[in-house]
Amino acid sequence: QVQLVESGGRLVQSGDSLRLSCIVSGFNFVHKSMGWFRQAPGKDYEFIAGFTWGGANPYYADSLKGRFTISGEAAKNTVYLQADSLKPEDTAVYYCAARDSQFGGTEYSAYAYWGQGTQVTVSS
Repeated sequence: QVQLVESGGRLVQSGDSLRLSCIVSGFNFVHKSMGWFRQAPGKDYEFIAGFTWGGANPYYADSLKGRFTISGEAAKNTVYLQADSLKPEDTAVYYCAARDSQFGGTEYSAYAYWGQGTQVTVSS
């Protein structure tokens, strides 16, 4: 059974940094893809970043590139999302997702496995 558990979300001030973690279990990482998404109240899921284990460079949403960094540590079965220079509009529930493919995706429907999310709130 695949499980993804996010952590690290909390209340921060505008301009602060945060690192979110996602521990993955029951999932064979080899040539598979991971992604981070977020959902703000009343809005659709928004792709942030993704990468393929053992694959090419990570890829990012154009609007968020430069402030978010995705990485993975296979030995710890963990995927990270580093978020810098946070703004109030970054307030959302942040989700980790896994995809049974070496080819990355930016759409919600491309990912079969999801965590429960972690809340990030940025105050001004």
